[in-house]
This record gives sequence, C-alpha cells and structure tokens, in this order.
Amino acid sequence: MRERCSAGVVCALLVLVAVLLTGCQAFSSAAEKDDEPTSTPAATSTQSSGYGAVFLAVDECSSFGTTSFTEVPCTSERAAARVIARYDGQVAKGPLCPATTDFVLHISEQNPSSDEDGDGTVPQGYACMRNLEPPHPGDPGGGGGPRTIVGDCVYGSGNGQVRETACDGSGKRKPQYKVVKAVAKRSLCPTGTALYVRLKGDEPVGCARPV
Repeated sequence: MRERCSAGVVCALLVLVAVLLTGCQAFSSAAEKDDEPTSTPAATSTQSSGYGAVFLAVDECSSFGTTSFTEVPCTSERAAARVIARYDGQVAKGPLCPATTDFVLHISEQNPSSDEDGDGTVPQGYACMRNLEPPHPGDPGGGGGPRTIVGDCVYGSGNGQVRETACDGSGKRKPQYKVVKAVAKRSLCPTGTALYVRLKGDEPVGCARPV
C-alpha cells in the first residue's frame, strides 16, 4: 500500500506541539455575574500536499516521523495515531472535534500535479487525531488535547488565563481546579463553583472547583 507524505513539514516539531498542546482558557471568579464565557482554546496547524480525494480520511492512520508526516496503514508498526473525524474548511468555522481528540492537524489547501479523483486539489481542512496507544492527553484529566472538557484540571497561568494540566499531578504544574460540570450559563453551576472556564459546544461554561 502506498504511503502518503505531506511535504515541507518538520514532523518532529509538529508532533511535539500537537501532542503536548494544552488548552489555554480565560477564566473569572465565581463572584462575577456575566453569563458569557470569555475565550477559546488554541489549536495546532500544519501544511500538507496530500494525495487523493482526501488526505488522512476518517479511520486512516499517521506515523510520527522525523523529517516528514506520513499516512500509513493502521496495521503498520509505524502507525501512531488514527483520524477519528475529518472536516473541510477552518476549525473556527467548522464542527468541533470529538471531546477526547488528542490533537488536531490543520491541512492547508494545495494543488498537487495529480490526485486520485482527478481534480488536482486537496481542500483545506483538519483532522482530529487520537493516539493508538496511551497517553491520551484528550481524555478527561489527561492534561491536554485541543478541548477542555468535564473532568479536566487547570491551573492559573496569569493574565486571566488558565491552562490544562494532568489531574493526577504528573504534569509540570499541579492542578488547582477541576471542571466538574458543563452548563449553558453560569447561574446553573453547582454550589461550590470557584471558577468559570470557557468550553465549546452547547454547554460552553465549565464549572470548576478547587482540588
């Protein structure tokens, strides 16, 4: 089976940034009354020339190389992560990745000389990736991933920001708060909420308690 390779990407840097990415959120104290959350999480980006109608389609796998980013059979010993969702367009304007996504790959629009469907283009899009083996930073309490979800822990990083860290204390920073519930507005948070963290989705307010 032919491998697919995205040219011009320094894979080692890409993977390090993507896998270790932690969500950075704005927060406010429980004393504030504004029902609107205040920030959005960060995301990684890359370019890919790709091949075929869809580069890194759902259920395809990628390797973590040192000089290139390749698509490989999921049965290959080089396979490291699987695509669990794939969307065209920009992340900011498209559907959310699944909650337990470990990292996101952004694929820039390219015009290769040939591709499998014959139209000569690979559209801009993004792939939501899940590591084939632990660790899974996107899991609740895992300390990373592109989204902050219920079960995640955060610490104050200054300037009104919080960052994710592992709930078990294995990260570089110890957890200070844990998101215990997601609600539509702050008034629905349970008693004992000390911090509001911006999430995404239909319930964009994370109710966090001290740990």
